[in-house]
Formats: sequence, C-alpha cells, structure tokens
Amino acid sequence: MGATPEIAVLDGFITQRIDAILSQRIEQALQAREQKRTPSMAIIATKGTLDWAYPPFILGSTAAALGWDVSIFFTFYGLNLLKKDVSGLKVSPLGNPGMPMKMPFGPDWFKNINWNIPNLVQAGIPGFESLATTLMQQTIKNTGVASIEELRSLSQEAEVKFIACQMTVELFGYQPGDFIAGVDFAGAATFLPFAQKADVSLFM
Repeated sequence: MGATPEIAVLDGFITQRIDAILSQRIEQALQAREQKRTPSMAIIATKGTLDWAYPPFILGSTAAALGWDVSIFFTFYGLNLLKKDVSGLKVSPLGNPGMPMKMPFGPDWFKNINWNIPNLVQAGIPGFESLATTLMQQTIKNTGVASIEELRSLSQEAEVKFIACQMTVELFGYQPGDFIAGVDFAGAATFLPFAQKADVSLFM
C-alpha cells in the first residue's frame, strides 16, 4: 500500500527541515573554518630604487601586523633591498611620470610648485639623479616616514619571510654575506606554491 497523504506531507516536511538544518550547519562550519584560516600575501619585489623600496615593506609589515602570513620574493634589482647597506638607494626621475617631486623646503608657495622638467633636461644635467634622491630623502625626513632599514626590521619582527632569488644571487655574483641576516635563498619553484595559494599576490 502507498503512503497516506498525511504521511507523505510529514515526510516532505521532515525532508525540508533536514535540508534546512544541514545547510545551516554547513554554512556555520564554513564560516568557522574561514575565521580560523590565516590570510596570506605573496609579494614579488623586482626594483631596487628608493621609491620602490617602500611598497613591499609597507604592505608586508602591515599585513603581518594584521596577522597575515607574508612572504616577499626579492629578485633581480629587488635584491638591493636586502643588502646590509641600503644608504645608496637612489631615485631616478628619468622616465618616471611622477617625478620630479615637489620641493621639501621653502615657503608654502614654493613647495606647491609642480616642477615639470622634460626628460631631455633630466638626462642631460649631471647629478640630477642625486638631486632627486636628496629631495626624496629630505621629504621622507620632513614627514617622519620610517626609513627603509626601520621598515625592513619591522617586517622581520612581524615574521615576514624574506626570500632571495637564488638564480639572481648567482647571476649578479652576490654572496650570502652581502645580505642582512634572516634571508632565505631559494628559487621560484619554492616560492610559487605559496603564491598559488595566497589570498593576495603583488608584483612590484
């Protein structure tokens, strides 16, 4: 004999309730797992100028302070950011659409001038790169922004992982002693699995 209409209705109600409870439990379990999961960030640093030295360390240290798992892969000229002495990092205004910057000294009207100097002039004046670097350093000092060394140390204290590209280290003839302590030397094959699973991946 087939089920009575009342039993069929009851079975349908029970099935709906079970489905609803299961969906709710699954959603709660997924939310709980997401809350326990540690976000991650993978950064590839390729540039070795003063202005490009800041982004990887600022983003890396900030993410680490928020509890993220952060790894920075330094390759080619980005290796300059891992050297013991970074006082020689310069700013190149040539070909940089955001340069030259405003003057960091003088009255307000003077500091607010946009010095739109043609690339031809920048390339032809000896010492222009050193001038731009000095202006950038003075601006950093005036605004109280942390130095590269300070940001780098903060990143390491926050357990940001520094990875120097082994291939580039060998290509440029560097030695491990040229770099600060706490740097791992590895190839792209070591870094890529981390980058593949990272929530945020940045190329600089």
